[in-house]
Amino acid sequence: MANIIRIYEENPNPKAIKQVVEVLKKGGLIIYPTDTVYGLGCDITNTKALEKIARIKGVKLDKANFSFICHDLSNLSDYVKQIDTKTFKILKRALPGPYTFILPGSKTLPAAFKKKKEVGIRVPNNNIALEIVKLLGNPIVSTSIRDEDEIIEYTTDPELILEKWDNLVDLVIDGGYGDNQASTVVDLSKEEPLIVREGKGSLEIF
Repeated sequence: MANIIRIYEENPNPKAIKQVVEVLKKGGLIIYPTDTVYGLGCDITNTKALEKIARIKGVKLDKANFSFICHDLSNLSDYVKQIDTKTFKILKRALPGPYTFILPGSKTLPAAFKKKKEVGIRVPNNNIALEIVKLLGNPIVSTSIRDEDEIIEYTTDPELILEKWDNLVDLVIDGGYGDNQASTVVDLSKEEPLIVREGKGSLEIF
């Protein structure tokens, strides 16, 4: 049975954030709000938790395309190869924001992702997500929670999310209604930016 906790995005309660981080540190799975859709996440350093998410998504962990949710760009070098000035300028301009950037993975990736040539990096414009990652001290690995309903695609109501995910996760954060549009995915691993998926967020910055 999952717990549900209400956190307000405008001013996240530090005690509540600490509670979430404790769940993550124990290898728990959380569902949390972002600036796009709700995400399913765990601590990037916890292999067992990562394997649980991969099982839920029906993929092998080494084949999974999960995003790394970061607090800012300061520890980017832990996960991606050195990037050029042009790429860094794009990241600075777009983040925090509703974008997932595909970048070449570095040799210092956590064990579970060592074979990854590229990784998806996100810095969502959502205080709840950012405060969790900041207090945790490293990224959380994340994937969108999709709905079986082809019309809705993403569930936006935290109460309905709890109902559906109750037996699969440890904690659901109620951060209010989510968006039903996923992030825009941009591949920055090549010469020129390539839009892989158009979602929320302006494309003009590219």
